[in-house]
Amino acid sequence: MGEPSAASDSDIASLAKGGRTNVFGFLLRLLARLPFLFIAGRLYGPEALGRFAYAILIIEFAAQLATLGLKRGLAQQLSSAERPHVCVIWDGLLVAGFASAIAAGFLIAVPQVMFPNSELNGLDRLLPLTIFALAWSDVALAALAYRRDVAATVRARAVVEPWTISIAAGALYFYSARDGLILAYVLSLIAALIASIWPLLKSYGLPRGWSPQPIGLFRIAQSNAPLAAADAIEWATRNVDRAILGLFFPPAVVGIYWVAQQIVTLPQKLKTSFDPILGPVLTQSLADGDKAAVAAQVRQVGFWIIAAQAGIALALTIPGEAIMGLAGPQFVAGTGALAFLMIAEVVAATAVVSESALVYIARHRNMMISLATILLQIMLSFVLIIGMRRAGLPEHVQAVGPAMALPIALGFAAVVKARLLSRLLGAPVSPWRWALVWAAAVATIVGFVATSIPEWSELLIGMPAILIAYGWVIWQRGFTAEDRVLFKRNRGEEPAYPAPGETPQAR
Repeated sequence: MGEPSAASDSDIASLAKGGRTNVFGFLLRLLARLPFLFIAGRLYGPEALGRFAYAILIIEFAAQLATLGLKRGLAQQLSSAERPHVCVIWDGLLVAGFASAIAAGFLIAVPQVMFPNSELNGLDRLLPLTIFALAWSDVALAALAYRRDVAATVRARAVVEPWTISIAAGALYFYSARDGLILAYVLSLIAALIASIWPLLKSYGLPRGWSPQPIGLFRIAQSNAPLAAADAIEWATRNVDRAILGLFFPPAVVGIYWVAQQIVTLPQKLKTSFDPILGPVLTQSLADGDKAAVAAQVRQVGFWIIAAQAGIALALTIPGEAIMGLAGPQFVAGTGALAFLMIAEVVAATAVVSESALVYIARHRNMMISLATILLQIMLSFVLIIGMRRAGLPEHVQAVGPAMALPIALGFAAVVKARLLSRLLGAPVSPWRWALVWAAAVATIVGFVATSIPEWSELLIGMPAILIAYGWVIWQRGFTAEDRVLFKRNRGEEPAYPAPGETPQAR
């Protein structure tokens, strides 16, 4: 097994810079997400939230398909492009726009797909037009990430989008308690699109001399089909549980579950927001044939993500009843689902980081593993719900079934994908370290003590205490000198852009 090349040190530094930005982005998301959940839960209630949650489930799934895998595939297209990069990017925007038009046209024609258990209201039929904003924003941010500009993603996704929906949801409630949430969602996506396109134009400029190339565009879509499928399946594993709940339970139950999902998106974004910076680094190492560097990068980022997610999961789960109660007393019933969903995110980290490399070197096998994962998740969800229903358990207990199925399915994916990648690279890729156990144990003890104090202090004092206890043990027992690069910022640091080069042929 070869050693990572010296060039991988600068790649780790680039990943560390992206990691620092993402940690800051997490704090911004936390500050923005909690007010939204408070406003949405207290003003609109679980039934309106359930209707809203199901509608945006369909919209965001359609947008995932409409990006045609360009969120991760664009880096590969740019690294091997002979045309100006700005022209390739606008080709990608055009392809995403064409796919968005097909998806939006279908949903406008058949809006019952978005609202299966309720009547259409006002402008509901035009909601699919937001697919364009979601897809174009994803492509623009992927192009900026190719130049290691992760800050643009943080601004658009962690500042502009969540704060817009929080403020708009509060203001629009007084305009329409029926449509306020959906209107706020539309405004947030428009704002995020503007926050994505503006830095894209500043970085790459206008596409002067660009002319669409239909054959090339078709080839982009065709070559990215496995990437698009993998992205859609990965997204679906975090959202199909909501669709299953909609088949068995009334909208109010879906609304409570959705609030738990929204809290879980906080640690989830730490993982997914590494994708834009990890993709260009991995494609460059793969183009150089440096498999040892790829394995080192996967191990490093995997540990950073698991270490951060585990601490955040403990801080949000131990005082889970208090956090869910922010949205209203009726939402406390979702605390059990919150706990299992948090566990699932920690379990999934290894699979997602491994997939970041597999989509370039074994995309078809990766897609098949992802497909097997979601089929296992769906099967387990149905078995658990039906089994608990036959056992006569309460409705809120039955609704935890899909959340229980998720960590099992994602654990399967983590093991299989890590083993496949390790075999292909000829090097270990597992990010696991025993210090995670000791840190979690200490944080759990602190959290147990925190649950005995009043609820307000449980949130204001208990949550920070859990994070501090966990972080201290991880820093002392788990972090090596290389890990601590994550927290060292050099004045004026600007990592080099990826050099154009051929990427390996996917198998």
